[in-house]
Amino acid sequence: MLKVWIVGSESQVGKAIATVLDTTELKILCTDQEELDITNTEDVLSYGEIQRPDIIINCAAVTDTALCEANPELAYRVNALGARNLSLVARKHNAKIVQLSTDDVFDGKKDAPYTEFDDTHPLTVYGRSKRAGENYVKEFTHKHFIIRSNWVYGKGGKNFVNALLERAETETEITIPADQYGSPTSAMDLARVILHLIDTNEYGTYHATCRGNCSRFEFAQEILKLAGKTVVLKPTSSAEVSSVRPAYAVLDNFILRIIDVYEMPTWQKSLREYLKGW
Repeated sequence: MLKVWIVGSESQVGKAIATVLDTTELKILCTDQEELDITNTEDVLSYGEIQRPDIIINCAAVTDTALCEANPELAYRVNALGARNLSLVARKHNAKIVQLSTDDVFDGKKDAPYTEFDDTHPLTVYGRSKRAGENYVKEFTHKHFIIRSNWVYGKGGKNFVNALLERAETETEITIPADQYGSPTSAMDLARVILHLIDTNEYGTYHATCRGNCSRFEFAQEILKLAGKTVVLKPTSSAEVSSVRPAYAVLDNFILRIIDVYEMPTWQKSLREYLKGW
């Protein structure tokens, strides 16, 4: 029976992956920071030696951009060195590894969707630390899937959808940036494409977002409409809310499309599925 190690199992994507994996055919190993500090090289290597995973899925990350800017050493320890340590385990035990990454590896200045072949140019500590993690995975392993996504939301996570709906319970007017663009992607749909890819040998870097794109303001409008909320939304600019995220974060699922291995649903369909359980 294959062993799948979900690192960062309490994250919204980690939880979604645990939900979609078939536990009758796979042995699932789940660790989060309480069980294992991925920045501790010896502890990670020791865990790998004991468990000998066949597949490692790294969902662990420091994603708070403000925290990363304030504490870059923490960002690089987790997002870069953590990925390096897991890659060492993957190489030693000939395991496949999935490294989750982000649109923040780009600068957001392009006016067309980014493909996997566009040069990265991160402007934030978060983006630079995630790019460093990608580079470590490429350096130490060849059986890897680096998966970039954006505007990810899921059950129990700190994300835009959950935060907006919580605010809608107590606020009658909410201000949202109208000049940020991305492709909202549910953790469940991200988990499904990961599940599909790990069953293949199609290694490399992938963009995996739900199809289509919108502004942050349009996304908020759709969330509130589907949730039946009557809150007044007011558009604003990123500068007004001191956002450090890329202004244009639209990713093109170019590789998924040209090798014809998987098609993501539209962001609207995915959001409807998610809000049915709200």
